[in-house]
Amino acid sequence: MKQLAKVISSFICFLLVLSPVALCQMQVGSEPAQAAAVARGAIWKEITSGHAGSATVAITDSGRTVYAEGFGMADREQSIPVERDTLFNIGSVSKVYCAMAVMLLVDEGKVELDQPVTAYLPGFTMEDMRYKDITVRMLLNHSSGLPGTNYVNSYGFAYNDNFYQETLGILAQSQLKHKPGEMAVYCNDGFTLAEMIVAKLSGRSYREFLEERIFKPLALRKTDLAVGQRDTRGLTVARYYNGEGVSEPLEVLSFWASGGLSTSAEELCRFVDAFSAEGTQLLSQSSLGEMQKKQPAQFWGKLRHPQMSFGLGWDMAEIPDYENKGIHVLGKSGGTGHYTSMVYTVPDKRISVAVITTGNSSAMEIARKILDAYLVEKGLMKEEVAKVKVPVKAQALPDTYQEYAGFYVGSEGVLYKVDLDIPKGKLIAYSLENGGKKEILAAAYGNSYFHTADDSAYYFATVDGSRYFISCGRVDAVLWQKIEPLKASERAVLAVEVDGQQWLRRNVKAYEGPLYASTHVVTSRQIEKLPGYVDFMGLKLVRSPLYAGLPGEAVRDATELKLNESRKAELWLSGGLYRNAKEAAKAQVGKNKIVLGAQGYNEWLALPQAAVLHFAKPSQGRIIVFSPSGSILYDSIVKQGDIFAPAGSFAELLGEPGDVFELGVSLVEQ
Repeated sequence: MKQLAKVISSFICFLLVLSPVALCQMQVGSEPAQAAAVARGAIWKEITSGHAGSATVAITDSGRTVYAEGFGMADREQSIPVERDTLFNIGSVSKVYCAMAVMLLVDEGKVELDQPVTAYLPGFTMEDMRYKDITVRMLLNHSSGLPGTNYVNSYGFAYNDNFYQETLGILAQSQLKHKPGEMAVYCNDGFTLAEMIVAKLSGRSYREFLEERIFKPLALRKTDLAVGQRDTRGLTVARYYNGEGVSEPLEVLSFWASGGLSTSAEELCRFVDAFSAEGTQLLSQSSLGEMQKKQPAQFWGKLRHPQMSFGLGWDMAEIPDYENKGIHVLGKSGGTGHYTSMVYTVPDKRISVAVITTGNSSAMEIARKILDAYLVEKGLMKEEVAKVKVPVKAQALPDTYQEYAGFYVGSEGVLYKVDLDIPKGKLIAYSLENGGKKEILAAAYGNSYFHTADDSAYYFATVDGSRYFISCGRVDAVLWQKIEPLKASERAVLAVEVDGQQWLRRNVKAYEGPLYASTHVVTSRQIEKLPGYVDFMGLKLVRSPLYAGLPGEAVRDATELKLNESRKAELWLSGGLYRNAKEAAKAQVGKNKIVLGAQGYNEWLALPQAAVLHFAKPSQGRIIVFSPSGSILYDSIVKQGDIFAPAGSFAELLGEPGDVFELGVSLVEQ
């Protein structure tokens, strides 16, 4: 799922370290001393550095919890520590539950993995006719070619009752990134379609199916929907505190299958234990075998080294450095606006490790360290001695490498620029996000790889005519895809001015969370050296005066742009509805009364002059004030009182049809 930068107050973290109730250890049986020490050191480092607010860890072995520990405060205001059964949202780890649900239907003969999705969901259509070739398996191994994620009102503080219909409506107007089965590019919408299949063929809601067929048989009494959507009476929930130390409302995700569940670390380990032959079995042996093996797309095997091996729901169904030691490990990560999670399981040894935190932590790496420590402690592998890092002496690049210099596109359509110094063997990469230019990577060429100061390695690859920038770690992964300049005859121009224009989103619900706040105010730009492309919430290739589409096949969470032919100041961006900011009403000095229309679209007021703003809103309404550049100055979800807003700011009013808002404007001199 999209990452957010979160900084927790160091003073509050310092208090947590000193507090005698900040650490709550729960354990069963003999504690694995080495693994526990690794967990404590790594988790407290994340908390004290501000990357996590609280955390929970568990290790299970042969169905028994050998270590479980909570860190930090679940609720700071109430001084409630994280305990053994504290609940956290697990984000995309939810995908493994969805894959199991589908395989339960496979066992019943209701679903075939290699049948087209349209056989089960006739209401699923796309403008790209290749959608008819998407199979159920492709939904679960990320090879469908679907653009990415329905971001419209799908994450926040309440469930979107129209989520299924809206997702199908967006897909009906969308293109595929690549032909089905060609590549494996992480995709949330595929799991939403899988969720719909489970609900339709089971004759009950997706959540009811999970409860009846997975939660109850595995005795997962704490596992359910996201913490903001479930009954938490009598339960402890780890709350998220933003960078200002303020608790936001409990999080809800409408995409249940791809990221909408919550649980404890111990119950997460109990769930993945069901993929061990000696664990509680819910699946047939054939279905269990399908879920234990990698499910590669056609692109797999075309890079220098093994790539991340997606399974059915798993991020990693085969991890090379473990496989080389004779250890088969399955792994899945998750991240939401409020939580980060990671689970590993070793099905042949019946060992599982789970780490869940609040905030944007390194849960994946922490869980990996804990698993390694436990496997060493169990005598299942030897402890690896860290190698001394020797700086690479730069070597001149072959002249052929010049073809790799230029523009690249990455996840969410972010634009990058790669400069190469051929004689000196140097690489510098810049992010061009939001019209800026920021150096993000510098590397020296040696022994056929580019090496950074922290010993990360990268290389370029040309596969099937496309050029890629590859990260070379434990597995190879495509970071960016090269964008080739268009010939004059290939270029199209949008039928509306986009360079330096601001656009305001009109279909935001009051419950949408800050994770997608960057989609509310969008600035579009032309790229001078890439005629025929535009940057509008990510790079897009202009294909006609009314359409700009996906720039490459390897781009995660891409969006498409369509103009309204009769009113080009309005446009559609993969379900988001936008209007040029120039058309926003101007706030008047004094009292402004705004009534939301019958469609319930949010309204916008532009502030031509610097002012102090005073608000009156409905109880369920919401007001967000954005700076001229689009950053949040005020959000009534977490703040109250008046606010100063500089000239050029925008006030966004969100609620239900007929809601009445009052905005008082008092001018100030600057």
